[in-house]
This record gives sequence, C-alpha cells and structure tokens, in this order.
Amino acid sequence: MTIHWTYAFIDRPAELLPTAEEFWTAVTDTRLSARRGEFITLVPGAGTDPCVKVQGVDSGPGGAHLDFAVDDVGEFTASAMRAGAEVVAEHEGWAVLRSPAGQLFCAVPWHGESVRPPVVRGSRLDQVCVDVPPSSYDAEVAFWSEVLVGWASVPGSLPEFHVVRPPAGLPVRVLLQRLGAEQPLSAHLDLACADIAATRAAHERLGATFVAVGGHWTVMRDPAGGTYCLTGRDPETGGLPSRS
Repeated sequence: MTIHWTYAFIDRPAELLPTAEEFWTAVTDTRLSARRGEFITLVPGAGTDPCVKVQGVDSGPGGAHLDFAVDDVGEFTASAMRAGAEVVAEHEGWAVLRSPAGQLFCAVPWHGESVRPPVVRGSRLDQVCVDVPPSSYDAEVAFWSEVLVGWASVPGSLPEFHVVRPPAGLPVRVLLQRLGAEQPLSAHLDLACADIAATRAAHERLGATFVAVGGHWTVMRDPAGGTYCLTGRDPETGGLPSRS
C-alpha cells in the first residue's frame, strides 16, 4: 500500500477558525480554498500542491492530525485495522481512524498531488508530533512503523523521540514523543526553521505568543490557542543541521 501524499490538519475550535486561518495562511504563504464543510485547504503558489488544511472542532482545544492520500482507501483502512487501528467513521470515499493510543488520522483518495510547497521565509511546516503517554509509547511506535509502509522508522535525537520519515518528496512526517508522565495523548504541529529566533519574531508579529524553550525547539501558541513548535531542523531536509 503506497502512501502518495500527506496532509497536516490544523484542528482548532470552530469559533476561532477565522483567527487560525488568518495566522496560518500568513505563516505558510498560502491562500484559503473554498470551504468544504468544516474543512478548508491552505493553497500554496502555482506549480505546487497543498499539504496543510484547517478544520473546526466542536469541542476541546483541538490539536493536529494527519491525512494519508492513497490509491485504495479500503485497503489502507484494512491494513491499519490489522495493525491495531479502530475505525471511527466511514464516509463516501474516505475514513476516519484512531491509533491504539488514540491519535485520529484519515485515509483519503489520492488526487495526483506530487509537488511539495517551498520553504517560506526560512521555515516549513513539515511535521505532526504525537505526544504519547509512557504506557502506550512502545505500542504506538510499533503501530506507526507498521502502518506507514516504506517510511523510515528511526530513533530521534533524544531517547523520548521516534521519527517515522516518509520517502523523499512527501511533505509531512510523524514524530512520536514519549511524555514524562501519564496524561492524555495529544498532537501538535512542528515547523523546521533555519533561524528559530527570526521565525519566532515573525510569528509574534502575527499574533503568536511564546510558551517555552526546549532542547532545539521553541514552543509557541497561535492566536487561536493552539500550541506548536519551532524546531532547529533544516527546513529543506527535515534533519538536524548535522544530519541528512
């Protein structure tokens, strides 16, 4: 089962969607598509394909999830279920699933997307980080490593990280982070930045606020209340500066 494309979804409270859309179109240098139900696509410049969407959620603070674009949604869904996923909802042509630890993701039809959007002012939204409680972490790593066939599943830069990296050309990868204590699973977006300080300043001018500093990342909060991270990874390759 080949995954031809990936979408990162920015999930935010429905009443704050206009705020989220304004911020994230500015950050990614995109424009809004026509709205499709609760979904809207961030459309990049000509000659490239979108890989980020925004969705309104009816309850809770939101977070992030992934859509996987495939030739055969039914086949992908069946393979994910064999690995331990649960089907949450089936729609005409696409399905919502849940990983063993509780992370939502979708299987959707591939419509020929193939050209990744460029780096924007030294940064690129290229990763969904799933924050996993310790009791579920090993099983979640095994699940994503099995479901994402053909992706590289490798330890991250720190013991609490594991990266599931797509083949070259696909725009969004998965980072699994083991939390330090038992708490509900969540997910957030990560941007690779050539200069974290410069990107932080630009985002603050757009209404984001600083939350905390980590190892080689800075935690931010967007104007719609969602947390995300600016990381010191290379925005072209996704790797740390000393890595490919």
